[in-house]
Amino acid sequence: MKSIWNGAIGFGLVNIPVKMYSATESSTLDLDMLDKSDLSNIRFKRVNEKTGKEVKWENIVKGFKLNDRYIVLDEEDFEAASPEKSKMFSIQQFVDEDEIDSVYFEAPYFLEPQKNGADAYALLLQALIKTRKVGVGTFVLRNKEILGIVKPYQDVLVVNKIRFPEELREYEELDIPVKKAKPDELKMAVSLIDLNSETFDGEQYKDTYSADLLKIIKQKAKGQKLKKVERDEGSDKTIDLMEKLKASLEKSKKNIS
Repeated sequence: MKSIWNGAIGFGLVNIPVKMYSATESSTLDLDMLDKSDLSNIRFKRVNEKTGKEVKWENIVKGFKLNDRYIVLDEEDFEAASPEKSKMFSIQQFVDEDEIDSVYFEAPYFLEPQKNGADAYALLLQALIKTRKVGVGTFVLRNKEILGIVKPYQDVLVVNKIRFPEELREYEELDIPVKKAKPDELKMAVSLIDLNSETFDGEQYKDTYSADLLKIIKQKAKGQKLKKVERDEGSDKTIDLMEKLKASLEKSKKNIS
């Protein structure tokens, strides 16, 4: 794996030099965009909007439009904006992870201790496990300030990016009905949830869509015809919640027995 950030975790007065690695990878198939006429690859080019000519990477700079003119920024400018955050994830507080709503969570990253950081790394890992807390702080990654938590994951420390509150949209404009559930239906729904409640096991969930799509690709490569899929368009317009809840409960009971 290739590290995406080198810096340190600030734990009180203790600095833990670490390298950061992406903890996830896509399970979707890598599909190319092709020209329908001859199946040639579609290439995306970086083009100067005035000249129409392609611009090489080394000639591309970043800028911010201020008062109708662009102010060009270089790497020194980005680091000068907040030098202490560019190479330091400073833990500002420790909290219970369940205090953070799931809507805030984004991508996880593995942390690996650098030279002379192994002892402090192990200390923080074991202390977080013992206290069942996570550390909250910010750092800069790819010229963007990141809010994140440091938490133990099995035998490794993980940084989980979380969103800033201002990044969450308001939902008042959505048409959300304000209705009170009928007592009998609510009781039945709670029973259904209780009957199907168990300890979470991520290993039981697989990306079957990509696997099924690959089977279709291989079938088409062999010239085999695909079976036409009959889709359920949801013709049942009448919704009797109680009847559906009862049927769901019966089905769940049969699956358990």
